This record gives sequence, C-alpha cells and structure tokens, in this order.
Amino acid sequence: MEGKQESKGLSIASMVLGIISVVLFCFFYISIPCAILAIIFGIVGMKKGGKGMGIAGLVLGIIALAIYGLGAVGVFSLGSLV
Repeated sequence: MEGKQESKGLSIASMVLGIISVVLFCFFYISIPCAILAIIFGIVGMKKGGKGMGIAGLVLGIIALAIYGLGAVGVFSLGSLV
C-alpha cells in the first residue's frame, strides 16, 4: 500500500511542477528547474505506477523546455539579423 502512495505522490508532484513551469515561463530561473524536476518525477512516477498524472507532468515539462528552446532560437535568429 505504501508503494502506491509514493508513486502517486511523485506523479502529483510531477504534474504540479509541470503546471508551474508552463504558467511561470516568463521567470526562467523558476520555470526551467521546475520543468526538469517535472520530467524526472514524471518518469519515476510512471515506472512506479502513477501513470496519468505522471504523463501529464512529463508532457508539461517537455512543453516548457520546448518553449525555452524556441525562444532561444528566436533570440539568436533576431540577433543575426541586426
């Protein structure tokens, strides 16, 4: 029974961190660590049995990092135009 609670806790943490990372994407010093932790907790939570919320946290963490990747590409491409 305790194994189920731990995996559910990691999956919930992953989803919450993923939501925080997407909502607070303007604050990169908060959002990037939250996105990385959401990905890690999502993978561990899915392996231990908390599938739904673990997948949600994993996807949100990846989306947040993709936003930063696209933003960095945009900044560097604008810098080359000037």
